[in-house]
Amino acid sequence: MAFYDIFNGDADGLCALQQLRLFEPRPATLVTGVKRDVELIRRVSPDSVDRLTVLDISLDANRAELQRVLASGASCIWIDHHHAGTTPVTHAALQAIIDTSPDTCTSLIVNRLLKGRHAAWAVVGAFGDNQATSARHAAAALHLDDDSITKLRRLGQRLNYNAYGDSVDELHFHPVELFRRMSAHADPIRFMTEDDAFRRLDLGYVGDMEAALAIAPMRSGKEVCVVQLPDTAWARRASGELANHLVRTRNNQAISVLTPIEGGYRVSVRAPASSPTGADRLCLKFDTGGGRPAAAGINLLQESEMDRFLEAFQTAFTPS
Repeated sequence: MAFYDIFNGDADGLCALQQLRLFEPRPATLVTGVKRDVELIRRVSPDSVDRLTVLDISLDANRAELQRVLASGASCIWIDHHHAGTTPVTHAALQAIIDTSPDTCTSLIVNRLLKGRHAAWAVVGAFGDNQATSARHAAAALHLDDDSITKLRRLGQRLNYNAYGDSVDELHFHPVELFRRMSAHADPIRFMTEDDAFRRLDLGYVGDMEAALAIAPMRSGKEVCVVQLPDTAWARRASGELANHLVRTRNNQAISVLTPIEGGYRVSVRAPASSPTGADRLCLKFDTGGGRPAAAGINLLQESEMDRFLEAFQTAFTPS
């Protein structure tokens, strides 16, 4: 029997897996990539007795490949908070635990399943996934002081930022290496102080965000803010965290960050913090779009679709 741990390379995927493997250590083939590389099931060809654990990637985006895996006889547990499609996949060998509530993430779902056994890492994952209120709620059970909570928030943001880029070559750490460094530490704050990964992530994050925040919005009104970044590696790394930063600091605005890529733009969308719904509905109107109510995106927005997107974005977040 072989095990596969298949996870999103962002903070939520990393911290969800961290909790599970601290609770149940076992060797496994690790399958991951940059944040937007979500069609990961196609990379595996398991035997009939193998077991897959899938974390923080859309079941809908992997539907056909999941059915192939299940047809092979392998079993799968799938834990996620993204849009899973209107038609569920049912199979005796599939355990799907999916919660698309706007105030949760995969790390928090795992935290519930494990009854808070490694809740500090769930707090890190939730902060990284821009779920600050839910993160603080989970942290309350740990009776942490404000300084410790601030450290967990920074770690979550830095882990999440690391996952953004067009390829793992643009990241400061491959997510597999990052997970292996994390896996030696049950306490995330000790990880921050005993492994130089956090220092390196922090320095890279600060430099990228300084450059990103210097870009003026191409459109900013009462309901929406749109930022177009330049075609650079730092912009591709910073795009998602810029969107998260803007939605935290512009409470009543929906945020869209556009990053040039070959053939068009990659789009990050955040619903307003004051009303965190509608991002997924908007992005699903476009090819390669998807996500969840508070945060979603479009992997490739064609140049010819730009005007339609800007109009749809404005309409989606303008009160009727």
